[in-house]
Amino acid sequence: MSALLEARRVVKAFGATPALRGVDLTVGEGEVLAILGPSGSGKSTLLHCLAGLTVPDAGEVHLGGRRLDTMDDASRTALRRTELGLVFQYGQLIPELTAAENVALPLLFGKRRRAEALAAAGTWLDRLGVAEVASQRPGELSGGQQQRVAIARALVTEPRLVIADEPTGSLDSVSAEQVMETLLSVVRQSGTTVVLVTHDLRVASYADREVVLRDGLAVGAGVPA
Repeated sequence: MSALLEARRVVKAFGATPALRGVDLTVGEGEVLAILGPSGSGKSTLLHCLAGLTVPDAGEVHLGGRRLDTMDDASRTALRRTELGLVFQYGQLIPELTAAENVALPLLFGKRRRAEALAAAGTWLDRLGVAEVASQRPGELSGGQQQRVAIARALVTEPRLVIADEPTGSLDSVSAEQVMETLLSVVRQSGTTVVLVTHDLRVASYADREVVLRDGLAVGAGVPA
């Protein structure tokens, strides 16, 4: 399995408080990796470094052979629009927009025509099983529906990598299971690589491999089997 994403000796501190102490991690193309760990272990900080949202104090982050941590902000932003899909715990949908408009946003930012972007959004909402909510706004949706819309938005650009931070953390157990089953079904069909942070062992069980982050260090298998 060829590597798509690599972290090499990544260090990050916030003031005098270390969050990451030299993390090494490799994620293979098409792999689904779960990162586990207690609160305060540095999981979200690592995810933000892997996504290019945060620049580490030391170490390297490589995506598809390109080094993220040395890129300028504009280059990292451009890369995220095409290569990365992001899913957060509470979806972070824009309340004034419909579900379809939320999903279409990454394409519109990429200068796609509105009609074309909305058509693609409809296709992805259908694949995620929520086509019926396309014209509804986030406040009219259940938590599970909101998260499926957020996942559709992350996948609409057909990125190579999806990074998910506690994607089911705000859902009940039944909704969480449904969202994970849908997400994994879609990404495995497309060969998309997924890195997800979770504290839930049931969610982690959907992954191909698990890594535990403890005290700012990765414990366990840091490379694909």
